[in-house]
Amino acid sequence: MLAVENLTVHYGVIQALKGISFEVHEGEIFTLLGSNGAGKTTTLKALSGLLPKTSGRVLFAGRDITSVPSHALPGLGLVHVPEGRRIFAGLSVADNLLLGAYSRRDKAGIKEDLEAVFELFPRLAERRKQDAGSLSGGEQQMLAMGRGLMGRPKLLLLDEPSMGLAPILVEEIFAFIKEINRRGTTILLVEQNAQLALAISHKACVLETGSIALAGSAREVASDGRIQEIYLGVG
Repeated sequence: MLAVENLTVHYGVIQALKGISFEVHEGEIFTLLGSNGAGKTTTLKALSGLLPKTSGRVLFAGRDITSVPSHALPGLGLVHVPEGRRIFAGLSVADNLLLGAYSRRDKAGIKEDLEAVFELFPRLAERRKQDAGSLSGGEQQMLAMGRGLMGRPKLLLLDEPSMGLAPILVEEIFAFIKEINRRGTTILLVEQNAQLALAISHKACVLETGSIALAGSAREVASDGRIQEIYLGVG
């Protein structure tokens, strides 16, 4: 579904990504791991058109999207849920969700998907008329993911969905991610919680200072001595 070929990104003179390549296949949860500053968020921003690419190529569903502008990608089925949730605090929960369908014109389908999001996230249904800013951190993350789903993505880019959440809420968010994937959405996940991410993923790669240091099945990556020592805190 997604093929990243020799992707290079610069911040001024600083090379943030150094020719990385990987593939995400349909139906997978693919996780990008790495320490702070490794290039994980940069990768997602480059894929979703929020950062210019210095060189390389990005193919999505067989189409070259390297130069496609960010606003056009949701209509193709690639949706980015950014780090920090980025909800519209002064708008209602329902209105935040409807903004996720901005590129769509199928009113009946939008209504159907809105109810599907409320079925997946019952707490959002209970709070559909509340201002989004009144939600807890975990509920705001549910709202951000639900808004992404309103675009009917083929591939959902999730950036640090567990950030800032209590452990019990982190487990809940990961259960939702697994369920979203089970329902047919392919997911590219960036996450600091390596143990939980690898537990639900099919494949993974580890970024280190802009390069891929390790890649393979989630089980292979989890059992590799380097990930055990550096990223899982065991060694």
